[in-house]
Amino acid sequence: MALENLTPAEGSTHSRKRVGRGQGSGMGKTSTRGQKGQKSRTGYKRKRNFEGGQQPLAKLMPKIGFTSRVIKPYVINVEKITKVAELEEITFESIKSVHKVADSVKAIKLVGKSAKDLASKIKDENITTTGK
Repeated sequence: MALENLTPAEGSTHSRKRVGRGQGSGMGKTSTRGQKGQKSRTGYKRKRNFEGGQQPLAKLMPKIGFTSRVIKPYVINVEKITKVAELEEITFESIKSVHKVADSVKAIKLVGKSAKDLASKIKDENITTTGK
């Protein structure tokens, strides 16, 4: 057995389909494209997702998955949660010790009438107060 003696298995290879080579070949005239229409023309290319003019499935499905890049702060009303207003230093850890805050929270905003007075106590850059 040598490389020059190798042949493909019986029936595993087929001769190339030669279209447009005369009526005798059985694939002449229209070259297996049918009679008329867009698909019979040269340069025809079907679009991806094309379903024959019917609304494509991808367009029928609802759009999901938008995530805003703007971080919305968790709002704490210091009039209602007075323990936050009574803290010596206002940081994330000190707020978490007196009020239940989720781990996913990245920013906190203090609101209420006395929130502006707490600005001097804030020691964390991700905690803000109302500007009014």
